[in-house]
Amino acid sequence: MGDFQVEKVLNNNVLFGSHHSFGEVVLIGKGIGFNQKQGNYIAAESIEKLFILKNEKEQENYIKLLPFVENDLHEVIISSIELIKKRTRSALNEHIHVALTDHLMFAVTRMSKRMEMKNPFLIETRALYPLEFEIAKEVVDLIGEKTGIYLPDGEVGFIAIHIHSAVMNRNLSEVNQHSQLVTLLIDMIEDQLKIKIDKDSIDYMRLVRHIRFTIERINKGEKVEEPETITSLLKEEYPVCYSLSWKLIKVMQQTLKKQVFNAEAVYLTMHLQRLQKKI
Repeated sequence: MGDFQVEKVLNNNVLFGSHHSFGEVVLIGKGIGFNQKQGNYIAAESIEKLFILKNEKEQENYIKLLPFVENDLHEVIISSIELIKKRTRSALNEHIHVALTDHLMFAVTRMSKRMEMKNPFLIETRALYPLEFEIAKEVVDLIGEKTGIYLPDGEVGFIAIHIHSAVMNRNLSEVNQHSQLVTLLIDMIEDQLKIKIDKDSIDYMRLVRHIRFTIERINKGEKVEEPETITSLLKEEYPVCYSLSWKLIKVMQQTLKKQVFNAEAVYLTMHLQRLQKKI
């Protein structure tokens, strides 16, 4: 990988560097800028503890944020991203540095002013992304430990979405759109079947995951085979659930602007029927 040469120290945790392969980069790491001078070399071995921003737009936006982040908070955000990287065992999309730093900076400010931001998709997020949600809880604990400011549950949901976006390399707005879509579909199910689903139940978790995988299949254009005999049987036996599953699929189709294969209605009907039977 070669060594990085220090071009300019921005603060204790961030510096401009250059690298023969990557060109100009921003290096982020706890205490990385301490006692560094222009022309010094940073050995590649320390890269495990560093983050490298190669994308120019991300570099620019990150540097714009720096004057507004207090040093202590900045260090805990760097530790949080280290934790996310370690726990997910994955390379994170560079955008997490800008997006999560920006989000946490405002979240901490809001909390210190006793202003809480409501998260309408908290329950769905917890069911959709259980691993990311657990890691987000650890991040909130870490921030609380280091700053004395404990962020509320709603923030765990927001942080989980940032983590999912960075791990899966998906745009934040797309991840948010999917959470909103799941919320809308669950509301429709409760309304049409005249039921109240227990959001802590295993059935709810299963339903949300099924919807999530349906959305992902639709997005990728993956075809699932249609079991012909079951289709006619379900239409006859469970007309309410079958008709509702098609309504839900129409909403998915309009939102995602992609074709949905008929077999999806079959699998969704089976889920809805199981849910209705249990309530």
